[in-house]
This record gives sequence, C-alpha cells and structure tokens, in this order.
Amino acid sequence: MRPRPPVKGRGIFSGTGVIIMGLTATLAALVFPIWSYADRSGTAGASVLSDQTVTTQYGPLSALDRDFVTRVRLAGLWELPAGQQAEEKGTTAAVRTAGQHLIDGHTFLDERVRDVASKLGLPLPNQPNAQQQQWLATLNAAQGVDFDREFANILRLAHGKVFTVVAQVRATTQNSLVRALADDANTTVLDHIKVLEATGYVDFGALARDMAASSTPAPSVSAAANPGQVVPLTPSVSPTYTLPPAASAPPPSTQP
Repeated sequence: MRPRPPVKGRGIFSGTGVIIMGLTATLAALVFPIWSYADRSGTAGASVLSDQTVTTQYGPLSALDRDFVTRVRLAGLWELPAGQQAEEKGTTAAVRTAGQHLIDGHTFLDERVRDVASKLGLPLPNQPNAQQQQWLATLNAAQGVDFDREFANILRLAHGKVFTVVAQVRATTQNSLVRALADDANTTVLDHIKVLEATGYVDFGALARDMAASSTPAPSVSAAANPGQVVPLTPSVSPTYTLPPAASAPPPSTQP
C-alpha cells in the first residue's frame, strides 16, 4: 500500500496557520501598549513610587511624601511670625483677622506635622529657608497700608503654590499618616487663601503672572536651613513667636 501524499495547504502557511498568526499579532498589538504605558518612567505613578520610596508600618513613604512633611513644617516657621506681624501691624480688621487665622492654622498644623515626623522618623527644620526669611524681612520693613498689601500678596502667592503640592500628595500618597496630614493641610491652606483674599489687597493679575512664571511650587527642601538650629523668626523690636524644635525620633519602622 503506497503512502498517501502530503495534503497541500497544511502547515504554518496554510489558511489555518495564517489565521492563528494574525490573531497572535493582534493580541500582541493590544498587550504591548498597556505594558509599555505601565512601565513608562514619565507617568505620575512611576515618578512618585520610585526607588526612593521606603516601607513603613503606615504604608510606603515616597520622596514626595517626605518633601511634603518638610514643607508643612517650613510653612509654619515663617507664616506664624507673619501672622503675628499682621495682628500687630495690620491697619484693617480683615488683615488682622487673616493674621489670626495664620497663627491658629499653623499652630495646629505644626503640632500635627511634628507628630507625623516623629512616627515616621523624619528630621524637620527649625528655621525658615532663605526665601521665607526674605519674605519675613520684606514684611518687617513694610508699614501701614504697604504692609497690608505686601502681607496679603506674599502670603496669597505662597499659599497658592503649596495648594497644588497638597493636592498632588493627597492624590498619590500610599502612606496613611501623610494622607491624613494632607487632609488637614488642605483645609488649613484653603481657609488661609479665603481670608487673605477677603482683605481686598490681593492683586489677582500679578498673582496669575507670578504663578505662571513659576513652574515649581515653593522653595525646594534643599534650601532649608540647618535643622538643628533655632533662630528668632521676627525682629527683636516685637515679641518673637518661635516654634518648638523638631522632635527627635527613631528610624521608621519597616515591614519584613
């Protein structure tokens, strides 16, 4: 009995093989974009959850989280004295009210951030950075209505910048302590924005130009002063409001 000759059209180049190859190529085309997007270093998730993220018992702590904690402390180090100056030098009730809101809000936030930093083992600065010291010097030199105007616009600009940082941290953090701190900061910053605008001195046109000219919110953490040094934050001619030094803490707990 003679063997049957091979059936033509079978194998990888047969009709069935071509269909299978087409389906495989289609599946690969669908999967590749998803994989490449997830692995892209330019996405928000990749930039926040980088190799600088560390594990704590409260959840992953990213570089952005640590930067945010430092910024909250820095904000209080200069905005509390600025608020005190507004209470003493403001020529209108609205300016003095805004000053009181700054004092109340940052007294609360400073207590919160010191507690969070202690639990996470993060160091905190004890004096304002160079930019913030310059802002305080400007307010110290201003008098009368000039002070009211400088106070409202400098503080409103600073709060507008930090507001975007708070939103980014709140949207991306996986750390429960940082998330709760961002909630408190969001409430406080929004309150301060409103009372500063209520003074009637905010130049919204100049504010928009300043915000557009600055692509990064607030000074970088690297500009912070020596964390171990506490210095007066207001001129000696008036009472000085000094925040308590940053609490020391053990290294952050890690999960095995």
